[in-house]
Amino acid sequence: MNDRYVSPLSERYSSKEMQYIFSPEKKFRTWRKLWIALAETEMELGLSEDGKPVITQEQIDELKSHADDINFDVAKAREKEVRHDVMSHVYAYGVQCPKAAGIIHLGATSCYVGDNTDIILMDEALKLVHKKLVNVIEKLAKFADEYKNQPTLAFTHFQPAQPTTVGKRATLWINEFMMDLEDLEYVQSTLKLLGSKGTTGTQASFKELFNGDDETIDKIDPMIAKKMGFEACVPVSGQTYSRKVDTRVLNVLAGIAASATKMSNDIRLLQHLKEVEEPFEKNQIGSSAMAYKRNPMRSERIASLSRYVMADALNPAITSATQWFERTLDDSANKRLSVPEGFLAIDGILDLCINVTDGLKVYPKVIEKHFMAEIPFMATENIMMDAVKAGGNRQELHEKIRQLSMEAGKTVKEEGKDNNLAELIANDPDFGLTKEQIENNFKPELYVGRAPRQVEVYLRDVVNPVIGKYSSEVGMTAEINV
Repeated sequence: MNDRYVSPLSERYSSKEMQYIFSPEKKFRTWRKLWIALAETEMELGLSEDGKPVITQEQIDELKSHADDINFDVAKAREKEVRHDVMSHVYAYGVQCPKAAGIIHLGATSCYVGDNTDIILMDEALKLVHKKLVNVIEKLAKFADEYKNQPTLAFTHFQPAQPTTVGKRATLWINEFMMDLEDLEYVQSTLKLLGSKGTTGTQASFKELFNGDDETIDKIDPMIAKKMGFEACVPVSGQTYSRKVDTRVLNVLAGIAASATKMSNDIRLLQHLKEVEEPFEKNQIGSSAMAYKRNPMRSERIASLSRYVMADALNPAITSATQWFERTLDDSANKRLSVPEGFLAIDGILDLCINVTDGLKVYPKVIEKHFMAEIPFMATENIMMDAVKAGGNRQELHEKIRQLSMEAGKTVKEEGKDNNLAELIANDPDFGLTKEQIENNFKPELYVGRAPRQVEVYLRDVVNPVIGKYSSEVGMTAEINV
C-alpha cells in the first residue's frame, strides 16, 4: 500500500464505523437485500406467467442464504469483461444462486440498487453523525455549566469589549450545533427511497410484468420501502432520485463544518491568549524546531477538514443543476467521491470536536490578569456615577475621565506599563474618590450582566431536553489517530 495513493480520510481522520458504512461490503450487501426485497415483493403480488408463479419461495430462500457472503472475485472478473458494475454483481449473485439466477433484478434498472443504496447509506451515516453531534453538544453543555460564572473579557472585532463568562461563550458554540441538529433531523426525516421506477421513471417494465394491473403496481414501491425500513419512496422520478437530495444532505454536513470551524477558531485564539487550551498529551510534540510550543493542532485540523466539507457541498449542487432530462451519467463519478468523502470528513471533524470539548482546559488566573488590565476602562461609567453621587458634575467628569483614559492608554501602549487609570482618577480632586473606592468597581462579576443566568436558562430549557431525549447516545469518547 506504500506505492499508491491512500486517502487520508480513511487512514488518518474518519472512524471505522463511518468507513464501514461506505465500504464495498456494506454497499453490495445492501444491493443483495434490495434484490431480495424486489423478488419477494413480486412474488407476494402474485407475479405469474400462464397461471404459474414466476418467483418461488425456494428461489427467495436461496437468495437469502447468500445475502452476505459476496463472491467479490467473480464480480470483479466479470466487470472487466462487461464494464458494468451492477450486471457484474447480478451475474456473481446468480453464480451462487443458480435456481434464482433468472429472476434477480427482474424489472429493475441499475438505479434500483444504486440509488436506493445511496439513500440507505446516507441515512445510516446521518444517524452516526447525529449521535456524534449530540455528544459534542452534551460535552459543551457540561463545560458551559461548569464555567457559567467565570468572568472573561468578551471581544468584538477581537478588541476587548463588555465582559461575558466562559460558560456563556460556550453557549454560542452550542447554539450553532443545535441549529445543525435541527437541520439534520429535518433533512433525514424527508429521506425516501427511489423504489423501483424503471429506466425513465415510468415503471413501464412492471406494466409489462403485471399485465397493466395498475393497482398491483402501485403496491410495489410501498412494499419495498417497508422491507428496507423506510416509510415511503419518492412519488415521482426519472431514472434516479433527484440529485437535489444529495445537495440537501451535504448542506447539512457543511453547516456542521461551519459551526465546528467557528468553535475551533475561537479556541485557537483563546489558546494564543493562554486563557483556554485544547487537550495536549504528555508525549505530544508541538513543533519540530520549537520544543516549548503547544500548538492547537486539533482545532486547526477541525478548521482544515471543515473547509474541505464546506467546499465539497458545492459538488452535489452543481451535479443537481446539470442533470439532463430523466438521466445522465455525469453524476456518477462525482457522487462516488463527494458524498462518501463529505461524510468521512465530517465524521473526523466530530471526533475531533468530541475530543477537544471533552478536555478543554481553562486558566482562570490568566483570564483574570487580562481582565484586570482592561477593567479600569470598562469601570469608568460606574466610577463617574460614584463621583457624581459625591457631588461632582456629570458633564465635567465625563470629559475629565475621557482625557485620563487616553493618558492611561498611552501609558499602556507606548510605555508598556500597567494600566494606571485608577491612580490618575484618585489624584484628581474633582472626583473626590480614593483609590480604594475606585478599585471597588474593579470586580469582574459586576460587569457580566445576565450571562450566568442566561446559561442556566438556555441549558435548562433548550439544551438539556434534547440531551435527555437522546440520553442513550451520549457518553462517547473519541480517540485521535494522529
